[in-house]
Amino acid sequence: MAAKEIAVVCGPGGVGKTTVAAAAAAMAAWHQGGRVLALTVDPARRLADALGLSPSGDMPEQVPKSAFRAAGAVPQGELWAAMVDTKKSWDRLVTRHAPDRATARRILTNPLYQDIAGRFVQSHDYIAIERLYELHSEGTYDLIVVDTPPSRNAIDFLLAPERMAEFFASRLLRFLTVPYRSRLVDVASRPFYYVADKILGSQFLQDIAEFFILFQTMSEGFVERAQEVERLLADRRTTFVVVSTLEAGPVREAETFMSLLPAQGLHVGALVLNRVLPAYLLADGLKERAEDLCDQANELAGRLCATGGALQEREPAQVSRVLREIGTNFNNLGVVARREASQRSDLGRSPGLAVSVPELEGDVHDLASVLELGRHIWS
Repeated sequence: MAAKEIAVVCGPGGVGKTTVAAAAAAMAAWHQGGRVLALTVDPARRLADALGLSPSGDMPEQVPKSAFRAAGAVPQGELWAAMVDTKKSWDRLVTRHAPDRATARRILTNPLYQDIAGRFVQSHDYIAIERLYELHSEGTYDLIVVDTPPSRNAIDFLLAPERMAEFFASRLLRFLTVPYRSRLVDVASRPFYYVADKILGSQFLQDIAEFFILFQTMSEGFVERAQEVERLLADRRTTFVVVSTLEAGPVREAETFMSLLPAQGLHVGALVLNRVLPAYLLADGLKERAEDLCDQANELAGRLCATGGALQEREPAQVSRVLREIGTNFNNLGVVARREASQRSDLGRSPGLAVSVPELEGDVHDLASVLELGRHIWS
């Protein structure tokens, strides 16, 4: 990250992308200095509280240095945080790209826009990149670490700018607006509008038509901006960090990400494998000791119950069962840990830098736990 201005944290949903992005940004502010922004999409309330984000934290807010000191860290730089508010970001886009204030006002007050702004296809994916571009263009921050929305398909986020540009040139857009631009309606389209008028009402159709006609006035600006966003993502100042767990589904999606990114001309900087089993499960000799525990459970239980203390009132047979269960569970976890180690080895070959983060004992709820996660990434 020292040589980058943007780090895009991506991967399947539910793997801890948002937390990893916040932790990476916090560590960069701590160790590298400068002004670092963590741009999050949908943080858990506890994580938002840990970063000091208000419920309407659309604008960047600085994480107090006193919070770092309370967590035992003295940062060299500043950590800022902001959430992506899809509706507010769309409003800003409309205001920027509308040909004049009157058109912008008509779009913003259109009932259909108010109802669906930020919810139609590619909206969340596109607006996250757009907000990133907007903040990067301001030149306020030395590094922006952006969390990406969970996508049903890995390629959705990568192709969001291209698809947004295609939307303005689509046949669907022309199909919806042509009848209201001219009284000459194509014969083939008449049945659709006749039925739609009967079911939805003419006012609803007029709102749709007006919305898309007004939206088309911004097409040139949107297409140009989408192209600029694509160039920014492919710039050498931008890197991508793929986050995954070692479960079968997320691993497949992470592999897809790591193959798609270079194919799109994008730089894969690192792979973060989150919530892995601790490394001590792979230590030499522990498997044999766990097996010895199972084999000697009866003898050990007898000694433990005879020596007094907390177990003196327990039945040796009950203690023996617990000891065998501990040994068996430890060995079962060891099998999984060895499988995970093999998967880590295979996955780590692609980006050249792969780090593992163990499952933390508690939830990430304050800056101290964010930094605890960050230490595993940074080391």
